[in-house]
Amino acid sequence: MSYTETTNVSFFSRLGNSFSGIGMGLALFVAGTVLLWWNEGDFVATRDALNETQAQTQIVGNAANLGPSFSGKVVHVTGFADTKDVLTDSAFGVSQTAIALERQVEFYQWVERTEEKTQKKLGGGEETVTTYYYDKKWVSSPVDSSSFRDPQARERKVNTQLIIAENQELLSSNVTFGAYRLPEFFVSSIGGSRAFDVKMDEDARTQIENSIFAANPHMRPLRKAAVQEGAEAPAAPELVHQQGNVIYVGRSPAAPRIGDVRVTFTAVYPADISIIARFNGNTFEKVYTSNGKTVSRLNMGVVSSEQMFGKAHSSNSTWTWILRVVGTFLVIGGLKSIVAPLSVLASVIPLLGTIVGAGTGLVCSLLGFAWSLVIISIAWLRFRPLIGGAMIAVAALLIAALYFKGRAKKQAPPAAPAASA
Repeated sequence: MSYTETTNVSFFSRLGNSFSGIGMGLALFVAGTVLLWWNEGDFVATRDALNETQAQTQIVGNAANLGPSFSGKVVHVTGFADTKDVLTDSAFGVSQTAIALERQVEFYQWVERTEEKTQKKLGGGEETVTTYYYDKKWVSSPVDSSSFRDPQARERKVNTQLIIAENQELLSSNVTFGAYRLPEFFVSSIGGSRAFDVKMDEDARTQIENSIFAANPHMRPLRKAAVQEGAEAPAAPELVHQQGNVIYVGRSPAAPRIGDVRVTFTAVYPADISIIARFNGNTFEKVYTSNGKTVSRLNMGVVSSEQMFGKAHSSNSTWTWILRVVGTFLVIGGLKSIVAPLSVLASVIPLLGTIVGAGTGLVCSLLGFAWSLVIISIAWLRFRPLIGGAMIAVAALLIAALYFKGRAKKQAPPAAPAASA
């Protein structure tokens, strides 16, 4: 079942919207430029901070080798992160001896998805046909069905939730590393979460069921049917089920209904780790470098200092490239928004509007890429003049190519008329 809406936007409305988008385009252009500049400086600052920290790092080996003589120094240490803490999720009565206890909640809901088809009309107008579809899915948060576009869907596809719960992570406050204590910023970085068989506390189970029946009067007959003759409580849970590391709230895990809730539990257990940090007394601190950066590293397993710093440099480079791409797309998107009125004006004739839109899109992409190279190059000139100079040369070539291409079009002689027979 689907629901369709058709909207028409006049030429003058589209033109007005395109002009109002110029301000957003300028904001995107500036934001992309600032991001590109900051990103290059941050890459170099992080690289220098890692190099500075690596030069200061003393290789201790196993945590058993640590002692007062290393206090205040940057150290690389390997050892076993351990805890005796029992972490308890009070809402579901689940306990586990672990470094971290994680709860992930999903809701079975009606979800609205859309498909749009836009067609330009003669005269510069635009017609958009939007089709709304409704599917049942597991989602990470409740969906407000009252906002569905289809009036019938708002009445017939009403979302409910048997219980309301959120994702949660509990951390142990007493994690030892040899004879020393790990600070929270390291504890939260320990990975390797694993599933475990849930053993739900009966009081929590009963409390959840009671809350469901209290909030849903139409489900009370289920409770009566489960009560044995002469018993004061249900003979077996009807709405709370356990399957491995999952607590399922609903009538049947095999046949989910709208409103059912699925709660998945995982835990992080004691494990071998390797860290780089400043040793201080009985714990560890982040390393503050001369350029204001902070450095602290934790890797799972026994990993050498060289490998840890190598991974840190690789991560720094990867994030720098990601942000370069993001910044470039922001610049290009900003330029396209700025020149959008041109394609709208040309769309009085739909084919002409498509051609102009494609042309301006190509030009904006080339200009945006060239501008991004210029910004990156100027930033690099402060740190690596040779690389920065080469990048500026490439950008200049792109700009020159655009200039001479446009000039060649202007100077091209008109086509000779065909000779008559």
